Amino acid sequence: MVDNDGLERVLAPDRETWRAWLAEHGEAAPAVWLVYFKKGSGQPSITWDEAVEEALCFGWIDSKAKPIDDRQYMQYFSPRKPKSVWSKINKARLERLSAAGLMREPGLRAIATAKGNGSWSALDDVEALIIPDDLAAAFSASPGARDGFAALSRTNRRNTLQWIATAKRPTTRANRIAATITRVIGS
Repeated sequence: MVDNDGLERVLAPDRETWRAWLAEHGEAAPAVWLVYFKKGSGQPSITWDEAVEEALCFGWIDSKAKPIDDRQYMQYFSPRKPKSVWSKINKARLERLSAAGLMREPGLRAIATAKGNGSWSALDDVEALIIPDDLAAAFSASPGARDGFAALSRTNRRNTLQWIATAKRPTTRANRIAATITRVIGS
């Protein structure tokens, strides 16, 4: 079945079906909607975690999900962009998948590309909650900002640091730092 955006919808009752689709179409398809049945539907369906693991093996990644009806939803999967960043969780998944011998050439190429261009380690400081120098300077210039940031949950601090770290332009990064200062002073 093809969605109204022209992308194929793939129904995978199990991870083997999804893996077979990726092996056959993963290097040529631009993207796909993977269809899941909700738990209460009574229909067999791959789980999100299984789908992500198989996608990683072939150099693909998940993105937005949207409902189809009260029994199904679909999630967008596509090949990883060369400069997309790698989370600690996905790196841990890749270690397990590699140890189990499940990685395939496209997935290994995606990892090699990421290690070569720096996107593999781009979130390491974020995951460790290391405050970058420009944000630290903004904290120093704004009384209460450092304490406000420290009062955020670990998840909120991590998400904020990732939001700042993934800015593509210096002006965007500066604007995100300013917005962060405003937000944490007000909290």
